[in-house]
Amino acid sequence: MHDTEYHKGIFYAIVAYTLWGIAPLYFKLLSDVPATEILLHRILWSFIFVTLLVGISGNADRLRGILKKPKQLGVLCITSLLIAANWLIFIWAVNNGHMLDASLGYFINPLVNVLLGMLFLGERLRKLQWLALFCAATGVLLQLISFGSIPTISLALALTFAFYGLLRKKVNVDAQTGLLIETAILAPVALFYLMQNIDGSLTHFIDSHLSRQFILMSAGIVTTVPLLCFAAAAVRIPLSLLGFFQYIGPSIMFIMAISLFNESFNLEDATTFGFIWTGLILFTIDIFYKRKSA
Repeated sequence: MHDTEYHKGIFYAIVAYTLWGIAPLYFKLLSDVPATEILLHRILWSFIFVTLLVGISGNADRLRGILKKPKQLGVLCITSLLIAANWLIFIWAVNNGHMLDASLGYFINPLVNVLLGMLFLGERLRKLQWLALFCAATGVLLQLISFGSIPTISLALALTFAFYGLLRKKVNVDAQTGLLIETAILAPVALFYLMQNIDGSLTHFIDSHLSRQFILMSAGIVTTVPLLCFAAAAVRIPLSLLGFFQYIGPSIMFIMAISLFNESFNLEDATTFGFIWTGLILFTIDIFYKRKSA
């Protein structure tokens, strides 16, 4: 039974990260829709979809439990803003020819997680982890000094998602309930914006073809399904093993950006990616070494 659950965990992890990796294909279908408008639909339809799931699964007790804890609700208010910012940056990046930057952001994310663990959770870094962070920082600094630019989109995606993960870890709420509360916090703002733009965003949706309406409504499924697969994987396999699968998503994005959408990959990109990938290799070796010792 234990082996079956373990294999299920691996399956769910692969599904979650693969779905995150191919998510840009969905947003490319809406490339003529403003990023903010896509975000509003993502919030509203995610809220509706998760509400239905909570109702079907009978997890309303968990929701009631969180609503009685003002401190946890306060943290979820912050996480809702962080995830909304992350979604908006990602949607804009994908639909404005910056999928490589988005890919780099999610390659950087594991290393930022390690750094935040040291700063806020009192975790001590091992030698290889320090070296991995040094490589990542070198890649970013070289881009800044040698090429006169900084990977703003990549860093914004990595930082918003890393801080989101840190706070969600501290608040200790399951994925389904947490997402329901976060989208419930954001939904009134999204609805208010739509109603204020009744001749704009809302009219675009109402006057759209049925296929376009369906694509926008599907934002709830696109958002929720991989998150729930990730949550299902997290309870079945060790987090250290789960960490290996997180490179699937940005790797798929990287390949699609170059081969499918013909984004340029120049010396500047190659240098930054090279240092980040070196850092990730060292980070992965460190995890293997730690698991072997354990």
